[in-house]
Amino acid sequence: MWWFIVTDGLLFAGFLASYGYARILSDNWPNPPQVFSLPFIAAMTFVLISSSATMAGAVDSAKRAEWSGAVRFVLATALGGLVFLGMQAYEWMHLIQEGARLNGNPWGARAFGAYFFLMTGFHGTHVLTGVVVLLSTAARAARRRSTATGVEMAGLYWHFVDLVWVFIFTLFYLL
Repeated sequence: MWWFIVTDGLLFAGFLASYGYARILSDNWPNPPQVFSLPFIAAMTFVLISSSATMAGAVDSAKRAEWSGAVRFVLATALGGLVFLGMQAYEWMHLIQEGARLNGNPWGARAFGAYFFLMTGFHGTHVLTGVVVLLSTAARAARRRSTATGVEMAGLYWHFVDLVWVFIFTLFYLL
């Protein structure tokens, strides 16, 4: 899991570095508060970060062999991931209706839309994968076919996905 996290982290770092470089070189990069609803994005972030807390509860319960608690916490984490994805789909639909495309947008630099959809889409794919892993982990834990280490591995992946969002949120939506 650690090898995967490190290599995937490097991939996200490359995307973010490329984004930063394009943004620095652009003389007309859109101002985030003019494009995004920051309270909505903050709510998305709150949902995702809160799901890290429920995942920590799942790992703790699994380590104490309290499997019913572990299952509840894992399912709560998966629900947080699904809520985040629903919010992200809403954000995408809104921006597409406003004119955002992979090859342009009404707010400025043409690359803005491509970077937005690439980075948030790639992250969203990771969230979706995480939800599938969490549901599988919950099913295995409910049948007592999981170990505390299995729950912890799912937790490591989930915390990684949350950490990546913190960087995307900060660099794309706030700066």
